[in-house]
This record gives sequence, structure tokens and C-alpha cells, in this order.
Amino acid sequence: MFTPFENETYVDFSQPEPARKMREALDLVASELGKDYPNIIGGKKISSDDKLVSVNPANINQIVGTVTKATAEDAEQAILAAYAAFPAWSKTDPIVRARYLVRVAAILRRRIYEFSAWMTYEVSKTWLEAYADTAEAIDFLEFYAREMVRLSAGNGNTPYPGEENEARFMPMGVVAVISPWNFPLAIMAGMTMSAVVTGNCVITKPAEQSPILAAKFYEVLEEARFPAGVVNLVQGLGEVVGEVLTGHPLTRVISFTGSRAVGLHINKKAAEVVPGQKWIKRAILEMGGKDCIVVDDDSDIDAAAEGIVAAAFSFQGQKCSACSRVVVVESVHDLLLSKILTRASKLTMGDPTTGDFNMSAVIDQESVDRVEAYMEIGAKEGRLVLGGTPHPSKESGYFVVPTIFTDVDRNARIAQEEIFGPLLSIIKAKDFEDALSIANSTEYGLTGALYSRKREHLERARHEFQVGNLYLNRKCTGAFVDVQPFGGFNMSGTDSKAGGRDYLQLLMLAKSVSERW
Repeated sequence: MFTPFENETYVDFSQPEPARKMREALDLVASELGKDYPNIIGGKKISSDDKLVSVNPANINQIVGTVTKATAEDAEQAILAAYAAFPAWSKTDPIVRARYLVRVAAILRRRIYEFSAWMTYEVSKTWLEAYADTAEAIDFLEFYAREMVRLSAGNGNTPYPGEENEARFMPMGVVAVISPWNFPLAIMAGMTMSAVVTGNCVITKPAEQSPILAAKFYEVLEEARFPAGVVNLVQGLGEVVGEVLTGHPLTRVISFTGSRAVGLHINKKAAEVVPGQKWIKRAILEMGGKDCIVVDDDSDIDAAAEGIVAAAFSFQGQKCSACSRVVVVESVHDLLLSKILTRASKLTMGDPTTGDFNMSAVIDQESVDRVEAYMEIGAKEGRLVLGGTPHPSKESGYFVVPTIFTDVDRNARIAQEEIFGPLLSIIKAKDFEDALSIANSTEYGLTGALYSRKREHLERARHEFQVGNLYLNRKCTGAFVDVQPFGGFNMSGTDSKAGGRDYLQLLMLAKSVSERW
């Protein structure tokens, strides 16, 4: 029925036509800044005078838009609306549910530059990063639609004489989606629509820093004519809305992407059985990382330097997969460092709503303060070789200069703690054995990479480098849907592989049916 799945292709913004389309989209979005958006509960638009205000991180005097701040009561009503819609939606043919997703993907594809432009305004993504985010959202929709069609046929069972046996998948119920600001469209859409296509009904609580992207996406869902109550949107504070969504007895699944601290809190809440709860809640958690690129003594140093700079500083290091540690065999340290510095010193920085840059602002003042605090820590724990000073435009936007420390001890705070910003630590290793030990020395296990020409080292990394996503001779960011299913373990999460072929089963119940003739 559907054509085979293919990932969306990227455009080259150095070419005139994509650049023209992006500028036109930026102008369109500029004409719509400052609007107010409601919550959506049971198909109804809910507004109040209590607002969340979204600003452009690169131009903090520019308001992107406002949304109604949901109350605990609103969250309760959203759960009840989803619960009421579940019986009918769960019985909807899975192929029909898949068609809804393909319809949403088609709308996004037609508006890919517009949604990318919204991202440059709301979270200060550069043009290519924003476009890649929108493309990934489309990929999630198209892939999960096809996966639902595949799974709707059930699993093949071993035949048994005189009986018919089948294994089928059933929707679970109400799913609470708590999504992050750093991939405000792709991750939010992927988490929400994976739950919807499997027959569940959803309440999405986006991050407070990126409410407008969620509101615009829900306008697309309205255009696709989803039944009332199947998808509900509540914008608000995590300590208010999130607490209700995760603790309610009618919530069946909690799907979360965000920080380690919040993820562990949700995991604890999910384990608590509250009055009126008939099931064990399922938590799908994707949390933080302290991701590492290892550079062997026999490797392509130019390729390694290029991959490190891209993985460390794209989107200002605000990816859970971003490279925040480089572990390099000491015999090639100086050569690698010189090539990293050459590339990093040429990075351009500015407001992406005004042009195409390599880097832009971090998300908010809290992020600025955190990264600058780690700069001070790093000055005591390593040797500063780039950055480390306040950005001259920090008064007009949340800008942080790319910063690199070398001669960092493996147990230093900047080598162990997630910073989530453009700060890179370089650690020397005696040899590959030592490098692998250092790479595995944190509590996280999300992404990692190894640059090496030695087959025995590449093979050891396959088995011994303890991360959910391992990349050999390429950077540790940039996973594609169904190409590199994404998710980590240890304190990085539950290893739920988003964009993978087993992901949808996390949102369903398996049922074995046997009839004897």
C-alpha cells in the first residue's frame, strides 16, 4: 500500500534556491510572531490569561509567541479526555491510523521550510540543524506508519496441529508524552505519533522553552482531522502539569526525553501504584549523555577533527548525543588538537533568523550560567585552548563561545558531568586500552565514536564500547530513522530505540490467542 520507507534528503543552503526558500520562510514566520496559542483538550481550545512567553534565544527582546499555561486541573481534564477517546480510537483499523500519520507527514513536507524557520526563531537552530529536525519528524511519521501496518499482521507462530495460534498487539491506553526543547519538532512528533498510531490516546506536555513549535504541530494535526481527544496538548510547568500526568492512575505509559534528574524522578513515580491504578506503568526514558569520541594512534586525523568539531559544537552542543569528551592516544594528541583548533576557530556565530551561521545562541539564561560555571571549573581542571570568555553579544542573546580544554583528567568534573553546551574536554590516553577504559568511565551510555584504521580495535569497540549508539570512523551525532535507531542505557535511559523496528511494541501489549478446532 505505502511506498517503501526512505529518509528525507537534506538540502544544501550554500545553493541559491534552498537559501531563497529559507529566507522566504523566515519572512513568513516573522509576520506571525507574537501570536497566542491555546491548549487543546478533548478537541476544544482552552485559553486563560496565565501565559508562557517564548522568546528568540538569539534576540531576547523578540517574542516568538505566547501559550496558555495549563493548570493541574487542565492536565486532569486532558487525561480524562484521552481516556474517553481511547475505546473508539483503539478499535480503529491500524491501517487507517497509519494513514493519518502519512497525511501529517505530507503536510509537514510541504511546509518544511516554514517549520524550520519557526525553529530558528524559537530555539535558535541554524538553518541546516532546523531543516534536519523537520526532516526527522517526517521520517518518524512515515516510518512508524509503515511499522504499524507491518505489526498489525501480528507475529507468525509455529504451527500446531488442530489449533489456530496467533500473537497480536493491543493498544495500552493513555500515554503521557513529555518532550524536550532541543528537538522541538522531531522528538515531540515522534513520541506523540508513535503512541497515536499504536492506538493509544495522548497528552503531550512540551518543554516550556519550545511551546510554539508544539502549538504549530497541533495545528497540523487539526488539519489532518484527528478525532477529538486522541491527541491533547497541555503547555505548562513540569512541576505542575508533569506531576499530574505522571502520577495519575489512568496514565498507562510515560514517554519522556530530557535530563537525567527528571528522568529518574519520573521512573520513581512510574513505579508507585496509586489508588485506582490497575496496571504497572511503563516508562520509556531517554535521558542525558557524556558522549565520547576516541581517536586512535592510527587514524585519519583530519576526518576525526572534522567529526569532533561538528559533534561538539553543532546546535551549540545542545544534543544528548553531542561530543563533550575526546579521548585521544597521546602520541597523536598535539596533531589532533591543532586540527581541531583550526576548524573550531573558524566557526561563525549569529542569529540564524538573519543568516546562515555555524552556531547560534544556547536556549536560555540558565544554560548560559551553567556553561560559564563549567568554564570556571574547567580553568582549574585543564588547560584552556579556545574560548572560555563571555561572548560580546550575551546582553542581546544567550550566546556562549565554543570552549575547549585539554590535559583534562578522566575523573574531572568537566569529564564526567553533562554540561549540555559548547564545552569540549580533551583527555590523553596512554594507548587504545586506556582510551577504551576512559570512554567507559562515566555513568552514561548514549553515544560514542572511534576513529581508527586498526581492525582489531574497531572490533573490540563493537563489543566493549558501552554505548547505545556506536559510530566507527564518523561523528557521534546525526542518527537517521531506521538507519541508526537511537537510545542509550545506564543513566542515559531505557535503551528504547526511537526510530527502530521494535519501538512501537513498547507502546502496545502482546496477546497470544489460541483456538482449538
